[in-house]
Amino acid sequence: MLYTEIKYMKRITLQLLTIISIFTLISCGENSAKQPATESGFFNIEKDIKKQFGDNAYFTNLSIIHDASIGNIISLTVTDNPESLKMGEWNQAQGTWKQNAEVTLEVPEGTKAADFMFQLNYQINLSKLGALIEQSKKQLQEEKNLDNPTLSIASIIFPKNGDISKTEYSINLKPENGGTTFRFYYTRNGELRKMDY
Repeated sequence: MLYTEIKYMKRITLQLLTIISIFTLISCGENSAKQPATESGFFNIEKDIKKQFGDNAYFTNLSIIHDASIGNIISLTVTDNPESLKMGEWNQAQGTWKQNAEVTLEVPEGTKAADFMFQLNYQINLSKLGALIEQSKKQLQEEKNLDNPTLSIASIIFPKNGDISKTEYSINLKPENGGTTFRFYYTRNGELRKMDY
């Protein structure tokens, strides 16, 4: 009788640990999908990217698309070894990372591949992009009387020639219920370069 009770308790304990582990994975994995388009929300998305690819990862493309039904979708091209000339195209949707393709780069002779890539650090980061989204929303609210503009897509645009000073933050916002898309382009330092629709 005692042996049966111990065996039963072990089985219950194992099942509870499994359930807790699944809920923990689900709640952690969906973190980026549910982050708001703010400075702090994008800071958390950057942490999630660095958790997946490391603090020293190199990128040529990074975009965050917002879909009202599933949340944020992260799309990026990344490598941890620029001189290999191999990069992966990855997406994260609903907390799950998936590699879509592998890309082989060609760089001019006598140059380093890393010169044509950027890293997420103090010079280029998602916190800045999130703050610029907040600024753009405020501008639309004040100038266009839009109550709740929502993010469509936000990107870091790194120049193909590798000139980091020409890096841009691109933000597309639209009215909550659809309509005209407003496009904002900021310099790396956060100065509005252009706004159109």
